[in-house]
Amino acid sequence: MTNFQLHPRLAQDCYPVASLPLCDLLMMNDSQYPWFILVPRRAELSEIYQLDQADRQQLLSESCSLAEQLQALYQPDKLNIAAIGNLVPQLHLHHVCRFTSDVAWPAPIWGKFPPSPYRHDQAQLQIAALQQALKSCFTAK
Repeated sequence: MTNFQLHPRLAQDCYPVASLPLCDLLMMNDSQYPWFILVPRRAELSEIYQLDQADRQQLLSESCSLAEQLQALYQPDKLNIAAIGNLVPQLHLHHVCRFTSDVAWPAPIWGKFPPSPYRHDQAQLQIAALQQALKSCFTAK
């Protein structure tokens, strides 16, 4: 864990949201979709199976807690959860709220449209809302 560093592309493309027991929670800077990313703080891993059993269980727990809060907060038509990693090899898990009215529906979002960055105030509102929702799941660090 001491050698963990967030991949530069994730650092560039995302806002930090929270530090959960295993993962850093990020928000993708694309206002077209509520899009959040869990990144386990484990060095040099690219696949979920590379986590030890306890960390796999923790990742699943954090993912499910995040999914429940995103469902309650945004009420999406579908919640897409994926570990793709084609451009960023560092293990990370996308959580994307999808709506039948979003610009890419029903296609996958990756590479479909250029990102539409948040205004700073919009990003801060989204982050604060999710941080508040997550308080019921995780203690603050």
